[in-house]
Amino acid sequence: MFGCAIMPAVPPVEIENLTKRFGSVEAVKDLSFDIEPGRVTGFLGPNGAGKSTTLRALLGLVRPSAGSATFDGHHYEQLDRPSTHVGAVLEDAAFHPGRSGRNHLRVLAVTGDHPQSRVEEVLGIVGLTDAADRPAKGYSMGMRQRLAIASALLGDPQVLILDEPTNGLDPPGIAWMRDLVRGQAREGRAVLISSHLLAEVAQSVDDVVIIAKGRLRARGTLEQVLGGDEGTSTEVRAREIDRLAQSLQAHGHRVQRDGEALLVLGVAPEQVGEVAAAERVALRYLAPRARSLEAAFLELTADDGAPAWEVPA
Repeated sequence: MFGCAIMPAVPPVEIENLTKRFGSVEAVKDLSFDIEPGRVTGFLGPNGAGKSTTLRALLGLVRPSAGSATFDGHHYEQLDRPSTHVGAVLEDAAFHPGRSGRNHLRVLAVTGDHPQSRVEEVLGIVGLTDAADRPAKGYSMGMRQRLAIASALLGDPQVLILDEPTNGLDPPGIAWMRDLVRGQAREGRAVLISSHLLAEVAQSVDDVVIIAKGRLRARGTLEQVLGGDEGTSTEVRAREIDRLAQSLQAHGHRVQRDGEALLVLGVAPEQVGEVAAAERVALRYLAPRARSLEAAFLELTADDGAPAWEVPA
């Protein structure tokens, strides 16, 4: 009787050793990362970092010079009915100015062989039902962004790629976008967000990929990337702060004094709490502390010659 080998699952999005040159300019160099189902991944980098080139290579809009960018192991052009696999919003989304939002989606539904009932569903999802019969030329920037997202959702895809998805959205619209991408991930979809709004990304994503000059600088969970080389540290406050500091150091932990608090480097709050309990030190405050995404981003992209690194799982 022969055993059955279990093949490893193929990530829904996989970038492997991707390189793209435009003449003498190397826009992306040997870039590798993947996106997992059920998670929101932030794809971050300064202007000119190679984010748009990477997304265009993934969507078959430019041909890589080397490496590959695939969905479930297939190039975009190999997908059967690609809009049922991948929904994408690029920054330059455009619409026929005289066509209503509803008719724009109806045309896409026919092209993608989707039921017309799906048009009404996505109009409701993005909050455009009441404005659906107005010409797109009269839409605000935020409404056009919602229409682009509706277009991406039309095929009920398993992968959602959003380039600067909050462009033109007001604060309630940004909160709606955050809920939308989290909801898509909860339903098992892989969501990739490319954005320069770091504070907003930090509230929406599970994982982060940071690139600069076309090269990978960091990838991992948001907590791992924000924690840096030390990982997530812990801020703790107690009445007997000096005795707690001595006890933590005696357990081999590195401690920094920060005003009335201690910063315990690379140690989770649970471990700090265990030491405090063993030493019978009453705590007044105990919580993880990490860098802001802005601080991590600037640190990782400041030196163009810095090697890429990947935080451990």
